[in-house]
Amino acid sequence: MYKIVKPLFFSLNPEAAHHTVTGGLQRFTKIWGAKSLLKNLYTVEDKRLEREVFGLKFKNPVGLAAGFDKNAAYIEEMAGLGFGFIEIGTVTPRPQPGNDKPRMFRLVADEALINRMGFNNQGADVAAGRLKRLKNKNGLIIGGNIGKNKVTPNEEAVNDYIYCFNALFDYVDYFVVNVSSPNTPGLRDLQEKAPLTHLLNTLQKLNEQKESPKPILLKIAPDLTDSQLDDIVDIVRDTHIAGVIATNTTISREGLQSEDALVQEAGGVSGKPLTKRSTEVVRYLATKSNGAFPIIGVGGIHSAADAIEKLEAGAALVQVYTGFIYEGPALVSDICKGLLKNK
Repeated sequence: MYKIVKPLFFSLNPEAAHHTVTGGLQRFTKIWGAKSLLKNLYTVEDKRLEREVFGLKFKNPVGLAAGFDKNAAYIEEMAGLGFGFIEIGTVTPRPQPGNDKPRMFRLVADEALINRMGFNNQGADVAAGRLKRLKNKNGLIIGGNIGKNKVTPNEEAVNDYIYCFNALFDYVDYFVVNVSSPNTPGLRDLQEKAPLTHLLNTLQKLNEQKESPKPILLKIAPDLTDSQLDDIVDIVRDTHIAGVIATNTTISREGLQSEDALVQEAGGVSGKPLTKRSTEVVRYLATKSNGAFPIIGVGGIHSAADAIEKLEAGAALVQVYTGFIYEGPALVSDICKGLLKNK
């Protein structure tokens, strides 16, 4: 079915296509029987798929990565497509429009995307309000990916993360600290050891004051050197955060086959060109830490084989985004079925 409509979607600007698809899905699920139909088509339920990671029980190990549902507007709709968990955001304290359009580009020859969205979102309070009104999670795990506003200087960034943490705390199951997007000026500087340790320690102290602390994860870039990845292992150990998401988009353009005009667009690359490197980062972290903390593997997962490769490299869970766009909604069930066959 998706192969039939995919050319239509791909004839639209990528951002327009996203809104067309999500809006259409939202309207479709309001039709009587539509949710049951989607569940029958795309949800694989099997006890063997369940995972317990950082104290949370996941129905299956396949999640929707941050960036797809920035404002927690499509939780129930995406849950109906079989995801075991959904990560909203990146959310910032105040609403912001993001970077100028166009800001997302398809590299069809590479089965990839370039995006420079710039944390466009409606703000932490809007996302929290939607999550508060969520009627039934049905065991779905929801993560909150948090960042800083573009106008906030790095020396004050910790305050933005604190605001988002407090706003979302009652409504998400885990947090992700995003300091790895290439699309907010200076953000990746926060990945350096001293500022990152300070940020994570501050959030952990807040977390420990709560009656039921939430797992805090760190999302990292694929462009870090081995030395920087060694620092990440040390930081996770020293701050006692729950784990790492590897990886965000890459600023590398190595090996891309698409036309130069597209390849040279500013932004982060996601999709198949990221498959190998993100798996390398997962494997390096798992090996270097001796499996001391859980890793969520994301980047270039377009098939069950890609997901299995991430898991065998040391990931406890996986997330999809660009692969979901290229392969369609059956990707989640295909991965789940592949995992069951691989048992």
